[in-house]
Amino acid sequence: MKKLLLLTLILFVSCFVFAGSALAAAPIVGKWKTIDDETNEPKSIVQIFEKEGQYYGKIIELFLKPDADPHPTCDKCPDDDPRKDQPTLGMEIIQGLKPDGDAYTGGTILDPKKGKIYKCKVWAEGDELKVQGSFLFISRTQTWQRVE
Repeated sequence: MKKLLLLTLILFVSCFVFAGSALAAAPIVGKWKTIDDETNEPKSIVQIFEKEGQYYGKIIELFLKPDADPHPTCDKCPDDDPRKDQPTLGMEIIQGLKPDGDAYTGGTILDPKKGKIYKCKVWAEGDELKVQGSFLFISRTQTWQRVE
């Protein structure tokens, strides 16, 4: 009887271990160095996190040129966007992504320098994150690098 109880306990614990690994963090969660697709220069570190089943990205560090404004804001953001004139550092630039197969879609990404909001799709490829912003039939893809 003790062996049966022990075996049942082991099976029960194993179920939780395997279930926990299935619920592990999404591959896009973490810190990413953004790389400008036009200049190939690093621009920022974005922290991607999950909140209520959706994924968001927030700027946690900026790489500024020496002559740049040390406290940039989104002065070109749309007037009806709550991020208008807010500091870029700490700004949530990715909003509302949802898992869609191996990618995450259905959300938006903001380019705070240009004030433009695009539909967003992201997917992980090893230690790289492909970030695609699109408007109508035009899209651009950046490759971000994992930093943590």
